[in-house]
Amino acid sequence: MNIEEVRDYTLSIKGVTEDQPFGDDIITFRIEGKIFLCLWLGGGKHDMKDGQPRFALKLQPERNEELREQYTSVTPAWHWNKTHWSDVYYDALEADLVKAWIKESYDLVVSKLPKAVREKLKN
Repeated sequence: MNIEEVRDYTLSIKGVTEDQPFGDDIITFRIEGKIFLCLWLGGGKHDMKDGQPRFALKLQPERNEELREQYTSVTPAWHWNKTHWSDVYYDALEADLVKAWIKESYDLVVSKLPKAVREKLKN
């Protein structure tokens, strides 16, 4: 996947909004105000020495560990809680896998929302 495909897919999920509270080089994707994915746009203050396209997503701690062990393209998140967040170097992975992880992150955050909000998002 490329950066436009990641953004388009993420915005296609019901109720997702985007903003840039951390500066021009990061887009955050939220559901009901809760961040579930941060997409690095390149350069800026969030650049890392490797400069590879990446996003950070929130997953269960056990799931993060599992993915980090299985894929070299998944690492502890650079600027986030490393227990709950992983950096995913998406251009080195199959698109279906990337989409599944984005949806998994979204579903995790939705699962923590009040029941009435969860019901609204199902329809």
